[in-house]
This record gives sequence, C-alpha cells and structure tokens, in this order.
Amino acid sequence: MVLKVLDPRLSAEAEALRPAPALPSLQGVVVGMLDNAKIGTEQLFDHIAAILQKDYGVREFIRRRKPDATKPVPHEMLAQMAGADAILSATGD
Repeated sequence: MVLKVLDPRLSAEAEALRPAPALPSLQGVVVGMLDNAKIGTEQLFDHIAAILQKDYGVREFIRRRKPDATKPVPHEMLAQMAGADAILSATGD
C-alpha cells in the first residue's frame, strides 16, 4: 500500500480571484437572485427582496431557479442575469 501525503502549503498554480468592488449604494440597482432549487430558497429570497426594496431602494430583481441543485448554472440562465448590478446565490433547506 502506498501512502500519498499532500502538502497544503504549496502555492496556487493560478492567479487568485479578486472580489468585485462593492457597490456604493443599492439605491436604484438591479439585483439578480439565483435560486439553487432547494426547499426554502424561494421563501428566503422573497424575504431578502422585500428588505432590499423597502430599506435599500433596490429597483428590480432578476430571479432565476436552477433546474437542479446538483448541477452548474446553465449558460443561458447566466446570460439572462447579465443585466444585474449584483447577484445573490443561496442555498435553502
């Protein structure tokens, strides 16, 4: 039997991803909401959308639901969300 030991201290082989810059405000923006198709996500997004609209002035929501929680987001669905200023992706249950 061969035991293979991995060294987690090795440096990454690719350039690190950087987070997008924060929006200065949510007033008047479009927020995309990507539902992963699990139980509870739709209700969670309903609650978040109400708060974002009432308290932060979000203008519009683009909501999409993945066909299956175990698969990546279809490219067409991502294209439909391209007009969003910010995107939330969440897991329910």
